[in-house]
Amino acid sequence: MRTKALIFSLLLSTVVFAQSKFETGMKKGMELWNSGKTTEASALFERIAAAEPNQWLPNYYVALVNTTSAFYLKDKTQITALLTQAQSALDIEMAKNAENAELLVVQALIYTAYIVQDPMTNGQKYSPIIMGLYAKAEKLAPENPRVVFSKADFEIGGAKFWGKDTKPMCEQVARSIKLFENEKPATPFAPTWGKERAQQVLASCGK
Repeated sequence: MRTKALIFSLLLSTVVFAQSKFETGMKKGMELWNSGKTTEASALFERIAAAEPNQWLPNYYVALVNTTSAFYLKDKTQITALLTQAQSALDIEMAKNAENAELLVVQALIYTAYIVQDPMTNGQKYSPIIMGLYAKAEKLAPENPRVVFSKADFEIGGAKFWGKDTKPMCEQVARSIKLFENEKPATPFAPTWGKERAQQVLASCGK
């Protein structure tokens, strides 16, 4: 009986230690990202992903950190390098679960970054794919604020380009903010980003 109790205790302590190590690493990665140290954050998330192959969030953040960083760059070589790294990480998780709305949003953002890089070449190529991704994500998670906002944000860009009314999309942005306010993350480190950007987009709606 004592032997069984000892084995159980050892197993439990191993699980707790593993969880603690994962959580500590993820917390550090988020801190690095929030402080603008995107390269360091991405590298840390990559190491966590390698050590925790059953966790989807580390690769998710590798993809998200590199994709969002790409939007702020002008050099096409740097942008392509970041997006390639993002795509590689995302592919790993998409192969495991292609029905994850959060992953679909990041995939759409990767393609959007390519459009921003070269609108004339990539706009027609990627726009239908992006809308297809958002349509799928919307079916899977219609109340997910990142799905609602990201889809509306992309549509606003298209509407402005073609000179169309953005009011319907702006209404969806406003709806997403309410969803952000009521969002309760399912797990520690689950995606929560987007509210601040949604507020900025809503403030510029109609201008």
